[in-house]
Amino acid sequence: MKLASLKGGRDGRLVVVSKDLAWCADASAIAPTLQAALDDWDVAAPKLEALATDLAHEAIPMRRFHEREAHSPLPRAYQWADGSAYVNHVELVRKARGAELPESFWTDPLMYQGGSDSFVGPRDPIVLADESWGCDLEAEVVVVTGDVPQGISAEEARAHVRLVGIVNDVSLRNLIPAELAKGFGFVQSKPASAFSPVFVTPDELGAAWDGGKLSATLKVDLNGEAFGRAETHVDMTFDFGVLIAHLAKTRELEAGSIIGSGTVSNRDTGGGPGKPIAQGGLGYSCLAEVRMVETILSGKPETSFLKYGDNVRIWVDDSTGHSIFGAIEQTVVATG
Repeated sequence: MKLASLKGGRDGRLVVVSKDLAWCADASAIAPTLQAALDDWDVAAPKLEALATDLAHEAIPMRRFHEREAHSPLPRAYQWADGSAYVNHVELVRKARGAELPESFWTDPLMYQGGSDSFVGPRDPIVLADESWGCDLEAEVVVVTGDVPQGISAEEARAHVRLVGIVNDVSLRNLIPAELAKGFGFVQSKPASAFSPVFVTPDELGAAWDGGKLSATLKVDLNGEAFGRAETHVDMTFDFGVLIAHLAKTRELEAGSIIGSGTVSNRDTGGGPGKPIAQGGLGYSCLAEVRMVETILSGKPETSFLKYGDNVRIWVDDSTGHSIFGAIEQTVVATG
């Protein structure tokens, strides 16, 4: 089934959404919010599934679903932890500054704790106070968990995935170096993220979901031009079972925890760092990676970070060409 939160109140109003994303039905009689449904998933999920079936048969009151009216499915969450499952991306970052990739990066995933008290809607703008901060998009896959016990194995963790979606995890690249130099992680360099209009249950994905990976093309357009067409199942060093187990090594995870894959990144067919779509490659899921490749090839970056007025669109189609999660579409605007 597909679930969304319409704007209204801090935590939105839960609706079930039709497979074609055209219609929705109020689910507040089952759970007022998505977080409430996740808190009591074993009871709520079957009722939501029944509501989704009734919606498909047009047996209940329904209304048009407009993605612009949707908030992020979880407008705020108890936890947002972003991994770096695509080591190719990390390797490029280090290579661009002449640093070797530690061998441990291939066996022990990177992860940081992001701000989860406030997300923005999938069609809300990216509000930027200063272009010099180096605003970047980051297209990723995410999962939402149920309650996860401490010390769980990667294989067991897969069963705790409740929902799957995508995110634009915006980064302010020029603020990152000073923060990392303090040795204490990201804070100011990671503004509010925007998630897809819809999150879906794993069964909705069919063969495209193997329990730990999504097999699909993550599409990114920048100012109306194809920018990224990365394959989410390719070059994914750590699947979501590994990422969840990594986070839960020393603590329990609460229902509604969101885990990100990190920037989806593919090598080119020859094993190189990846090529632009115009050159026959799969493109990129962030601007930093383009700049890294440019630095490796010519000694300096040529592509600029996002400017005021730039538009970013991120989405995933199913095998028939229909959008699975809806689209994240954001325009960069100045504060005030």
